Amino acid sequence: MSNGVVSSDLQAVASDVVSSDLQAVASDVVSSDLQAVASGLHPLPYGVFSTGALHRHIGVAIGDQVLDLTSVVDEAALRSTTLNAFLALGRARWAEVRAEITELLSDPAHRQRVGPYLHALSEVQMHLPFDVADYVDFYASEQHATNLGRMFRPGQPPLPPNWKHLPIGYHGRAGTVVPSGTAVVRPTGQRKAPDEQAPTDGPTRRLDIEVELGYVVGVPSELGTCVRTADFADHVFGVVLLNDWSARDLQSWEYVPLGPFLGKSFATSISPWVVPLAALEAARLPGAAQDPEPLEYLRDTENWGLDIEFEVELNGQVISRPPYRGMYWSPAQMLAHLTANGARLRTGDLFASGTVSGPARDQVGSLIELTDAGREPITLADGSTRAFLEDGDAVTITATAPSPAGGRFSLGAVTGTIAPAAPR
Repeated sequence: MSNGVVSSDLQAVASDVVSSDLQAVASDVVSSDLQAVASGLHPLPYGVFSTGALHRHIGVAIGDQVLDLTSVVDEAALRSTTLNAFLALGRARWAEVRAEITELLSDPAHRQRVGPYLHALSEVQMHLPFDVADYVDFYASEQHATNLGRMFRPGQPPLPPNWKHLPIGYHGRAGTVVPSGTAVVRPTGQRKAPDEQAPTDGPTRRLDIEVELGYVVGVPSELGTCVRTADFADHVFGVVLLNDWSARDLQSWEYVPLGPFLGKSFATSISPWVVPLAALEAARLPGAAQDPEPLEYLRDTENWGLDIEFEVELNGQVISRPPYRGMYWSPAQMLAHLTANGARLRTGDLFASGTVSGPARDQVGSLIELTDAGREPITLADGSTRAFLEDGDAVTITATAPSPAGGRFSLGAVTGTIAPAAPR
Protein backbone atom coordinates (compact mmCIF):
# COMPACT_ATOMS: atom_id res chain seq x y z
CA MET A 1 0.00 0.00 0.00
CA SER A 2 1.19 3.54 -0.67
CA ASN A 3 2.80 5.79 1.94
CA GLY A 4 -0.20 8.10 1.68
CA VAL A 5 -2.55 5.37 2.84
CA VAL A 6 -0.30 4.68 5.80
CA SER A 7 0.11 8.38 6.64
CA SER A 8 -1.25 7.72 10.13
CA ASP A 9 1.78 5.64 11.09
CA LEU A 10 1.43 5.26 14.84
CA GLN A 11 4.94 6.42 15.66
CA ALA A 12 4.39 9.68 13.80
CA VAL A 13 1.02 10.16 15.45
CA ALA A 14 2.49 9.50 18.88
CA SER A 15 5.25 12.01 18.20
CA ASP A 16 2.74 14.67 17.12
CA VAL A 17 0.55 14.04 20.13
CA VAL A 18 3.46 14.34 22.54
CA SER A 19 4.66 17.59 20.99
CA SER A 20 1.20 19.16 21.39
CA ASP A 21 0.68 18.56 25.10
CA LEU A 22 -0.21 14.89 25.46
CA GLN A 23 -1.90 15.30 28.83
CA ALA A 24 -4.41 17.83 27.48
CA VAL A 25 -5.24 15.64 24.51
CA ALA A 26 -5.54 12.54 26.69
CA SER A 27 -8.00 14.13 29.12
CA ASP A 28 -10.13 15.75 26.43
CA VAL A 29 -10.07 13.11 23.68
CA VAL A 30 -10.03 9.77 25.40
CA SER A 31 -9.46 8.91 29.05
CA SER A 32 -6.28 10.61 30.31
CA ASP A 33 -4.32 7.55 29.37
CA LEU A 34 -1.38 7.74 26.94
CA GLN A 35 -1.78 4.14 25.85
CA ALA A 36 -5.45 4.65 25.07
CA VAL A 37 -4.61 7.68 22.93
CA ALA A 38 -1.87 5.86 21.03
CA SER A 39 -3.79 2.67 20.44
CA GLY A 40 -7.00 4.52 19.70
CA LEU A 41 -5.58 6.88 17.11
CA HIS A 42 -4.03 4.15 15.02
CA PRO A 43 -6.88 1.90 13.82
CA LEU A 44 -9.64 4.54 13.43
CA PRO A 45 -12.35 2.03 12.50
CA TYR A 46 -15.60 3.27 10.95
CA GLY A 47 -19.09 2.43 12.18
CA VAL A 48 -22.68 3.63 12.27
CA PHE A 49 -24.17 4.64 15.61
CA SER A 50 -27.08 6.43 17.22
CA THR A 51 -27.39 8.20 20.56
CA GLY A 52 -31.00 7.47 21.36
CA ALA A 53 -32.42 9.57 18.54
CA LEU A 54 -33.74 7.89 15.43
CA HIS A 55 -31.06 9.35 13.14
CA ARG A 56 -27.91 7.32 12.57
CA HIS A 57 -24.46 8.85 12.19
CA ILE A 58 -21.14 7.67 10.80
CA GLY A 59 -18.29 7.79 13.27
CA VAL A 60 -14.84 6.50 14.05
CA ALA A 61 -13.82 4.86 17.31
CA ILE A 62 -11.05 6.56 19.27
CA GLY A 63 -10.16 4.89 22.56
CA ASP A 64 -13.38 4.48 24.52
CA GLN A 65 -15.22 7.12 22.53
CA VAL A 66 -16.70 7.60 19.07
CA LEU A 67 -16.27 10.76 17.01
CA ASP A 68 -19.34 11.79 15.01
CA LEU A 69 -17.93 12.67 11.58
CA THR A 70 -21.07 14.38 10.30
CA SER A 71 -20.00 17.92 11.16
CA VAL A 72 -16.24 17.72 11.57
CA VAL A 73 -15.12 16.33 8.19
CA ASP A 74 -16.04 18.07 4.94
CA GLU A 75 -17.25 15.00 3.07
CA ALA A 76 -20.86 14.64 1.97
CA ALA A 77 -20.61 10.85 1.89
CA LEU A 78 -20.10 10.87 5.67
CA ARG A 79 -23.47 12.54 6.22
CA SER A 80 -25.25 9.34 5.22
CA THR A 81 -26.70 6.67 7.50
CA THR A 82 -24.53 3.86 6.08
CA LEU A 83 -20.91 3.68 4.97
CA ASN A 84 -21.73 2.72 1.36
CA ALA A 85 -21.35 6.17 -0.22
CA PHE A 86 -18.01 6.67 1.53
CA LEU A 87 -16.81 3.18 0.58
CA ALA A 88 -17.43 4.00 -3.09
CA LEU A 89 -15.11 7.03 -3.05
CA GLY A 90 -11.94 4.98 -3.42
CA ARG A 91 -8.50 4.61 -1.97
CA ALA A 92 -7.19 8.13 -2.45
CA ARG A 93 -10.16 9.74 -0.70
CA TRP A 94 -10.11 7.11 2.07
CA ALA A 95 -6.50 8.11 2.77
CA GLU A 96 -7.28 11.85 2.74
CA VAL A 97 -10.13 11.47 5.22
CA ARG A 98 -8.05 9.21 7.45
CA ALA A 99 -5.29 11.82 7.54
CA GLU A 100 -7.81 14.60 8.31
CA ILE A 101 -9.35 12.64 11.18
CA THR A 102 -5.91 11.92 12.62
CA GLU A 103 -5.09 15.63 12.48
CA LEU A 104 -8.36 16.57 14.18
CA LEU A 105 -7.79 14.12 17.02
CA SER A 106 -4.07 14.71 17.58
CA ASP A 107 -3.80 18.53 17.39
CA PRO A 108 -5.07 20.43 20.50
CA ALA A 109 -5.99 23.35 18.24
CA HIS A 110 -9.05 21.34 17.16
CA ARG A 111 -10.25 20.42 20.65
CA GLN A 112 -13.13 22.87 20.76
CA ARG A 113 -14.24 21.84 17.27
CA VAL A 114 -14.07 18.13 18.03
CA GLY A 115 -15.23 18.05 21.64
CA PRO A 116 -19.00 18.41 21.08
CA TYR A 117 -18.99 15.46 18.68
CA LEU A 118 -17.34 12.90 20.95
CA HIS A 119 -19.61 10.33 22.58
CA ALA A 120 -18.82 7.58 25.05
CA LEU A 121 -19.01 4.18 23.35
CA SER A 122 -20.90 2.89 26.36
CA GLU A 123 -23.73 5.33 25.64
CA VAL A 124 -24.30 4.75 21.91
CA GLN A 125 -26.10 2.05 19.98
CA MET A 126 -24.21 0.45 17.09
CA HIS A 127 -25.86 -0.63 13.84
CA LEU A 128 -24.98 -2.60 10.70
CA PRO A 129 -22.18 -0.41 9.29
CA PHE A 130 -23.01 -0.84 5.59
CA ASP A 131 -25.76 -2.21 3.40
CA VAL A 132 -24.56 -5.63 2.27
CA ALA A 133 -24.84 -6.02 -1.51
CA ASP A 134 -23.66 -9.63 -2.00
CA TYR A 135 -22.12 -12.10 0.43
CA VAL A 136 -19.62 -14.80 -0.53
CA ASP A 137 -17.97 -17.19 1.91
CA PHE A 138 -14.70 -18.98 1.15
CA TYR A 139 -12.96 -22.04 2.58
CA ALA A 140 -9.39 -20.77 2.78
CA SER A 141 -7.91 -22.60 5.78
CA GLU A 142 -6.16 -25.84 4.88
CA GLN A 143 -6.40 -27.03 8.49
CA HIS A 144 -10.16 -26.43 8.65
CA ALA A 145 -10.83 -27.95 5.22
CA THR A 146 -8.76 -31.01 6.14
CA ASN A 147 -10.48 -31.45 9.50
CA LEU A 148 -13.97 -31.23 8.00
CA GLY A 149 -13.03 -33.41 5.03
CA ARG A 150 -12.07 -36.21 7.39
CA MET A 151 -15.39 -35.87 9.24
CA PHE A 152 -17.68 -35.48 6.24
CA ARG A 153 -15.90 -37.88 3.85
CA PRO A 154 -14.32 -40.64 5.95
CA GLY A 155 -12.16 -43.01 3.96
CA GLN A 156 -11.58 -40.45 1.21
CA PRO A 157 -8.84 -37.82 0.77
CA PRO A 158 -9.79 -34.95 3.13
CA LEU A 159 -9.20 -32.25 0.52
CA PRO A 160 -11.12 -32.42 -2.77
CA PRO A 161 -8.93 -32.47 -5.90
CA ASN A 162 -9.59 -28.79 -6.71
CA TRP A 163 -8.87 -27.37 -3.24
CA LYS A 164 -5.23 -26.36 -3.82
CA HIS A 165 -5.94 -25.03 -7.29
CA LEU A 166 -8.63 -22.45 -6.48
CA PRO A 167 -10.26 -20.77 -3.49
CA ILE A 168 -13.49 -22.71 -2.95
CA GLY A 169 -16.49 -20.64 -1.93
CA TYR A 170 -20.26 -20.38 -1.98
CA HIS A 171 -22.75 -17.53 -2.38
CA GLY A 172 -24.48 -16.74 0.89
CA ARG A 173 -27.54 -14.68 1.75
CA ALA A 174 -26.83 -10.95 2.18
CA GLY A 175 -30.20 -10.33 3.82
CA THR A 176 -29.29 -12.39 6.89
CA VAL A 177 -26.00 -10.61 7.64
CA VAL A 178 -26.68 -9.00 11.02
CA PRO A 179 -24.78 -6.68 13.37
CA SER A 180 -23.03 -7.89 16.48
CA GLY A 181 -25.39 -8.40 19.40
CA THR A 182 -28.33 -9.58 17.29
CA ALA A 183 -29.96 -12.69 18.76
CA VAL A 184 -29.45 -15.81 16.64
CA VAL A 185 -32.66 -17.81 16.40
CA ARG A 186 -31.99 -21.54 16.27
CA PRO A 187 -32.75 -22.59 12.69
CA THR A 188 -35.19 -25.31 11.78
CA GLY A 189 -34.92 -27.61 8.79
CA GLN A 190 -34.38 -31.12 7.51
CA ARG A 191 -31.69 -33.15 9.25
CA LYS A 192 -30.74 -36.82 9.08
CA ALA A 193 -28.25 -38.48 11.37
CA PRO A 194 -26.23 -41.42 9.96
CA ASP A 195 -28.18 -43.86 12.14
CA GLU A 196 -31.59 -42.55 11.09
CA GLN A 197 -33.59 -44.18 8.29
CA ALA A 198 -35.21 -40.98 7.01
CA PRO A 199 -34.87 -37.24 7.50
CA THR A 200 -36.91 -35.36 10.07
CA ASP A 201 -37.90 -31.70 10.33
CA GLY A 202 -37.01 -29.74 13.44
CA PRO A 203 -34.58 -27.38 15.16
CA THR A 204 -30.91 -28.03 14.50
CA ARG A 205 -29.23 -30.25 17.08
CA ARG A 206 -25.70 -29.28 15.99
CA LEU A 207 -25.52 -25.48 16.00
CA ASP A 208 -21.98 -24.26 15.50
CA ILE A 209 -19.81 -21.18 15.06
CA GLU A 210 -17.26 -20.29 12.41
CA VAL A 211 -14.55 -17.76 13.23
CA GLU A 212 -13.85 -15.71 10.10
CA LEU A 213 -12.45 -12.45 8.77
CA GLY A 214 -14.75 -10.53 6.45
CA TYR A 215 -13.62 -8.15 3.68
CA VAL A 216 -15.71 -5.11 2.76
CA VAL A 217 -15.69 -3.99 -0.89
CA GLY A 218 -15.76 -0.29 -1.59
CA VAL A 219 -15.00 0.34 -5.26
CA PRO A 220 -17.08 -1.70 -7.73
CA SER A 221 -15.88 -3.35 -10.94
CA GLU A 222 -17.45 -3.61 -14.36
CA LEU A 223 -19.41 -6.69 -15.39
CA GLY A 224 -17.23 -8.86 -17.63
CA THR A 225 -13.92 -7.71 -16.14
CA CYS A 226 -11.59 -9.44 -13.69
CA VAL A 227 -9.91 -7.86 -10.67
CA ARG A 228 -6.20 -8.65 -10.43
CA THR A 229 -4.61 -9.68 -7.14
CA ALA A 230 -2.43 -6.55 -7.41
CA ASP A 231 -5.58 -4.39 -7.36
CA PHE A 232 -7.02 -5.85 -4.16
CA ALA A 233 -6.44 -2.71 -2.05
CA ASP A 234 -7.98 -0.48 -4.72
CA HIS A 235 -11.32 -2.23 -4.24
CA VAL A 236 -11.41 -3.45 -0.63
CA PHE A 237 -11.82 -0.82 2.09
CA GLY A 238 -11.36 -2.87 5.24
CA VAL A 239 -12.24 -5.83 7.41
CA VAL A 240 -14.82 -6.95 9.94
CA LEU A 241 -14.89 -9.87 12.34
CA LEU A 242 -17.44 -12.43 11.22
CA ASN A 243 -19.23 -15.41 12.73
CA ASP A 244 -20.79 -17.63 10.08
CA TRP A 245 -23.22 -19.56 12.29
CA SER A 246 -23.70 -23.10 10.96
CA ALA A 247 -26.29 -25.82 11.49
CA ARG A 248 -24.08 -28.84 10.91
CA ASP A 249 -26.86 -31.44 10.72
CA LEU A 250 -28.80 -29.40 8.16
CA GLN A 251 -25.55 -28.75 6.29
CA SER A 252 -24.41 -32.37 6.09
CA TRP A 253 -27.80 -33.54 4.77
CA GLU A 254 -28.25 -30.83 2.13
CA TYR A 255 -24.76 -29.99 0.87
CA VAL A 256 -24.47 -32.73 -1.80
CA PRO A 257 -24.34 -31.85 -4.67
CA LEU A 258 -24.63 -28.03 -4.60
CA GLY A 259 -23.10 -27.06 -1.27
CA PRO A 260 -24.27 -25.08 1.78
CA PHE A 261 -27.79 -23.66 1.76
CA LEU A 262 -30.19 -23.52 4.74
CA GLY A 263 -27.50 -24.74 7.13
CA LYS A 264 -25.73 -21.41 6.65
CA SER A 265 -28.22 -18.79 5.47
CA PHE A 266 -30.14 -18.11 8.70
CA ALA A 267 -27.62 -15.66 10.23
CA THR A 268 -24.11 -14.31 9.74
CA SER A 269 -22.92 -11.85 12.40
CA ILE A 270 -20.36 -9.10 11.78
CA SER A 271 -18.63 -6.67 14.10
CA PRO A 272 -19.95 -3.07 14.10
CA TRP A 273 -16.60 -1.49 13.23
CA VAL A 274 -14.92 -1.72 9.82
CA VAL A 275 -11.14 -1.56 10.30
CA PRO A 276 -9.50 0.05 7.23
CA LEU A 277 -6.79 -1.85 5.39
CA ALA A 278 -4.63 1.21 6.12
CA ALA A 279 -4.61 0.18 9.79
CA LEU A 280 -3.34 -3.32 8.94
CA GLU A 281 -0.08 -2.39 7.25
CA ALA A 282 2.00 -3.76 10.14
CA ALA A 283 -0.03 -6.99 10.06
CA ARG A 284 0.88 -7.86 6.48
CA LEU A 285 3.19 -10.80 5.84
CA PRO A 286 3.87 -13.32 3.07
CA GLY A 287 1.08 -15.78 2.52
CA ALA A 288 1.32 -19.53 2.99
CA ALA A 289 3.56 -21.55 0.70
CA GLN A 290 1.37 -22.92 -2.11
CA ASP A 291 2.06 -26.18 -3.91
CA PRO A 292 1.24 -26.51 -6.74
CA GLU A 293 1.83 -22.93 -7.84
CA PRO A 294 -1.53 -21.31 -8.60
CA LEU A 295 -2.50 -20.33 -12.11
CA GLU A 296 -1.26 -16.92 -13.15
CA TYR A 297 -4.41 -14.95 -12.28
CA LEU A 298 -4.18 -16.23 -8.70
CA ARG A 299 -0.53 -15.38 -8.04
CA ASP A 300 -0.36 -12.91 -5.18
CA THR A 301 2.87 -10.90 -5.12
CA GLU A 302 1.55 -8.23 -2.73
CA ASN A 303 1.94 -10.20 0.53
CA TRP A 304 -1.65 -10.15 1.75
CA GLY A 305 -1.14 -12.71 4.47
CA LEU A 306 -2.23 -11.13 7.78
CA ASP A 307 -0.96 -11.57 11.34
CA ILE A 308 -4.33 -11.51 13.10
CA GLU A 309 -5.00 -13.43 16.30
CA PHE A 310 -8.59 -14.41 17.17
CA GLU A 311 -10.00 -15.39 20.55
CA VAL A 312 -13.30 -17.22 21.07
CA GLU A 313 -15.34 -17.04 24.27
CA LEU A 314 -18.31 -19.28 25.03
CA ASN A 315 -20.34 -17.97 27.97
CA GLY A 316 -17.37 -15.87 29.04
CA GLN A 317 -14.81 -18.68 28.88
CA VAL A 318 -12.01 -18.69 26.30
CA ILE A 319 -12.21 -21.93 24.34
CA SER A 320 -9.93 -21.29 21.35
CA ARG A 321 -7.39 -18.88 19.85
CA PRO A 322 -7.33 -19.32 16.05
CA PRO A 323 -4.41 -17.66 14.17
CA TYR A 324 -5.16 -16.11 10.77
CA ARG A 325 -1.54 -16.01 9.58
CA GLY A 326 -1.61 -19.62 8.35
CA MET A 327 -4.50 -19.24 5.90
CA TYR A 328 -3.72 -20.95 2.59
CA TRP A 329 -5.54 -18.54 0.27
CA SER A 330 -5.03 -14.78 0.61
CA PRO A 331 -7.89 -12.25 0.36
CA ALA A 332 -6.37 -10.92 -2.87
CA GLN A 333 -6.60 -14.41 -4.35
CA MET A 334 -10.17 -14.79 -3.12
CA LEU A 335 -11.17 -11.51 -4.79
CA ALA A 336 -9.40 -12.42 -8.04
CA HIS A 337 -11.18 -15.75 -8.17
CA LEU A 338 -14.53 -14.23 -7.21
CA THR A 339 -14.32 -12.03 -10.34
CA ALA A 340 -12.41 -14.44 -12.61
CA ASN A 341 -15.53 -15.22 -14.64
CA GLY A 342 -16.39 -11.54 -15.07
CA ALA A 343 -18.75 -11.29 -12.09
CA ARG A 344 -18.84 -7.67 -11.03
CA LEU A 345 -18.14 -6.20 -7.62
CA ARG A 346 -20.64 -3.86 -6.01
CA THR A 347 -20.09 -1.36 -3.22
CA GLY A 348 -21.02 -3.14 0.01
CA ASP A 349 -20.07 -6.61 -1.17
CA LEU A 350 -18.84 -8.77 1.69
CA PHE A 351 -16.63 -11.80 1.25
CA ALA A 352 -15.29 -13.91 4.09
CA SER A 353 -12.27 -16.10 4.64
CA GLY A 354 -14.02 -19.22 5.80
CA THR A 355 -13.29 -20.72 9.19
CA VAL A 356 -9.90 -19.78 10.63
CA SER A 357 -8.20 -22.82 12.16
CA GLY A 358 -4.63 -23.49 13.18
CA PRO A 359 -2.85 -26.82 13.58
CA ALA A 360 -3.42 -27.21 17.34
CA ARG A 361 -6.63 -28.38 18.99
CA ASP A 362 -7.02 -25.06 20.85
CA GLN A 363 -6.56 -23.09 17.62
CA VAL A 364 -9.61 -24.27 15.70
CA GLY A 365 -12.43 -21.91 14.76
CA SER A 366 -15.47 -24.17 15.09
CA LEU A 367 -17.01 -26.44 17.69
CA ILE A 368 -17.24 -29.35 15.27
CA GLU A 369 -13.43 -29.37 15.18
CA LEU A 370 -12.94 -28.56 18.85
CA THR A 371 -15.21 -31.42 19.97
CA ASP A 372 -14.36 -33.92 17.19
CA ALA A 373 -17.85 -33.71 15.69
CA GLY A 374 -19.41 -33.87 19.15
CA ARG A 375 -17.61 -37.02 20.27
CA GLU A 376 -15.42 -35.14 22.78
CA PRO A 377 -17.51 -32.37 24.40
CA ILE A 378 -15.71 -29.52 26.14
CA THR A 379 -16.27 -28.80 29.83
CA LEU A 380 -17.06 -25.23 30.86
CA ALA A 381 -16.15 -23.55 34.13
CA ASP A 382 -19.63 -24.18 35.60
CA GLY A 383 -19.24 -27.91 35.03
CA SER A 384 -21.59 -28.10 32.06
CA THR A 385 -20.43 -29.61 28.79
CA ARG A 386 -20.93 -28.61 25.19
CA ALA A 387 -20.67 -30.51 21.96
CA PHE A 388 -22.62 -27.82 20.09
CA LEU A 389 -24.43 -24.64 21.13
CA GLU A 390 -27.45 -24.69 23.43
CA ASP A 391 -30.18 -22.06 23.73
CA GLY A 392 -28.97 -19.14 25.83
CA ASP A 393 -25.31 -19.66 24.98
CA ALA A 394 -23.40 -16.48 24.21
CA VAL A 395 -20.42 -16.43 21.83
CA THR A 396 -17.95 -13.56 21.57
CA ILE A 397 -15.16 -13.42 18.99
CA THR A 398 -12.39 -10.83 19.32
CA ALA A 399 -9.17 -10.27 17.41
CA THR A 400 -5.95 -8.27 17.53
CA ALA A 401 -3.36 -7.18 14.98
CA PRO A 402 0.16 -5.71 15.27
CA SER A 403 0.50 -1.96 15.75
CA PRO A 404 3.21 -0.04 13.83
CA ALA A 405 4.80 1.11 17.10
CA GLY A 406 4.82 -2.34 18.69
CA GLY A 407 2.24 -4.25 20.63
CA ARG A 408 -1.18 -5.11 19.24
CA PHE A 409 -4.48 -3.31 18.82
CA SER A 410 -8.04 -4.61 18.95
CA LEU A 411 -10.16 -5.18 15.86
CA GLY A 412 -13.26 -5.16 18.04
CA ALA A 413 -15.70 -7.95 18.79
CA VAL A 414 -18.65 -9.78 17.31
CA THR A 415 -21.16 -11.34 19.68
CA GLY A 416 -24.35 -13.37 19.46
CA THR A 417 -26.66 -15.22 21.84
CA ILE A 418 -28.70 -18.26 20.81
CA ALA A 419 -32.47 -17.89 21.01
CA PRO A 420 -34.89 -20.84 20.88
CA ALA A 421 -36.24 -21.95 17.52
CA ALA A 422 -39.38 -20.17 16.35
CA PRO A 423 -42.53 -22.29 16.19
CA ARG A 424 -43.59 -23.51 12.76
